[in-house]
Amino acid sequence: MNAAWLHPVIMLAAAAAGLIAGSALGMDHGDSEYIEPFLMAMLFMVFLSVDVSTARRAFEDRRFLLTALAVNFVWTPLFAFLLSIGFFLESVDARTGLIMLLVTPCTDWYLVFTGMAKGNVSLSSALLPVNLLLQVLLLPLYVTLFTGRDAGFDAVSMLLDTAYVLAVPLVVAVAVRLATRLSFRLKGAVEFINSGTDGIQLLFLCLAIAVMFGAESATLFGNLDVLAWTLVPLVLFFTVNLLLATKVGKAEGMSYDDTTSLVFTSLARNSPLALAIAVAAFPDSPLTMLMLVVGPLIELPILSAVAGYRLSRRNASP
Repeated sequence: MNAAWLHPVIMLAAAAAGLIAGSALGMDHGDSEYIEPFLMAMLFMVFLSVDVSTARRAFEDRRFLLTALAVNFVWTPLFAFLLSIGFFLESVDARTGLIMLLVTPCTDWYLVFTGMAKGNVSLSSALLPVNLLLQVLLLPLYVTLFTGRDAGFDAVSMLLDTAYVLAVPLVVAVAVRLATRLSFRLKGAVEFINSGTDGIQLLFLCLAIAVMFGAESATLFGNLDVLAWTLVPLVLFFTVNLLLATKVGKAEGMSYDDTTSLVFTSLARNSPLALAIAVAAFPDSPLTMLMLVVGPLIELPILSAVAGYRLSRRNASP
């Protein structure tokens, strides 16, 4: 088996282990807070491997940034609306959950999967703050426009909470990078760590996946019908957006690595942020929150499979 395809297999095994452990230990949604340290560790590894000079140039790639923003904030909301009325016309709670999940592009996981697939992490990192700001500002508009419900929430608090998870590993990684200029020994240690980044990231990712599936095991097993309802529209969303991002990247003459970055920012969704907003805005809509819990359980295996596919294609190219 190609080594690139071993990653999704390992991640699926981690998910299965999490489900088993979660059921045996009686884990619940509150235990999902333990995902954060693993996520921050993964982001530290991602940021540590990014060359600062390359990251600076990434902000100047307006073609990529505008294309990614158009996919995430013009095409995807319209597509999410069509999927919501196509599959959940009779349930405003289900429509709300699906829309909130799909219109919030990821601001953390996608960097890890982009790095694993050897995409252009600098480009993806440059997009991160814009994605975060726009989704928090535009989410109430999308929900009101497509469902008629008021999704009022404390936008400043949401931005600060999410920025914390991103800022800490970024600051630490930049500080370590700067310190390598003063210490040859530290520079060697960083190079050694970066040489094993793939394996270390995979380890932390599997730990995060195991905790996530463990924390949601009771919810998943108690609501298999919601998983079944959500499976088809989400698979359709990921399939269409994967094809769209691939075709658009090729049509615009992007490199394979840049197209990989476009693929993952077009696919990965920010379910934790959407769930936090749903809890605050729609506390009496359990179905909305259930769909946001179930979403990542479908999303992560798909992202891991796409990462394996993109990496195998990259390695196979001359």
